[in-house]
Amino acid sequence: MPRTSRAARVEDVHELALAMPHVTVYPGTGDNPVYQVGGRSFIFFRNPRPDAVDPETGERYRDVIVFWVASEADKDALVRDEGSPFFTTAHFDGHLSVLLRSSEIGRLSRAELAEVVQDAWLARASARRAADWLRDHS
Repeated sequence: MPRTSRAARVEDVHELALAMPHVTVYPGTGDNPVYQVGGRSFIFFRNPRPDAVDPETGERYRDVIVFWVASEADKDALVRDEGSPFFTTAHFDGHLSVLLRSSEIGRLSRAELAEVVQDAWLARASARRAADWLRDHS
């Protein structure tokens, strides 16, 4: 983790998502927020599901966050990296997203998390909004 950035926290997900332009928060099930741009989700906090479970106990993970990605190659890069806290399940085969347990978020720096949030937003924003944001942040 770069020395210039502290470990990421769950609160950072909310702060970083809300800092992106044109974001609305949709109340998902169980009061789990769904962050959207132009009516398209880019991050959401998932309810416990049977596909994401502790391999030892079989207990459903209660702390899964879903981030959209731009491509299958981006997804593969995140989930295949041995040092990455990101994962996927068979339920998400063919879905351009990666999963992250909030209990593992500290394995990322805040700067790394910011990049993931921004990339998720860019993957779901309209071409014009994405181009405007990239122009202003390049």
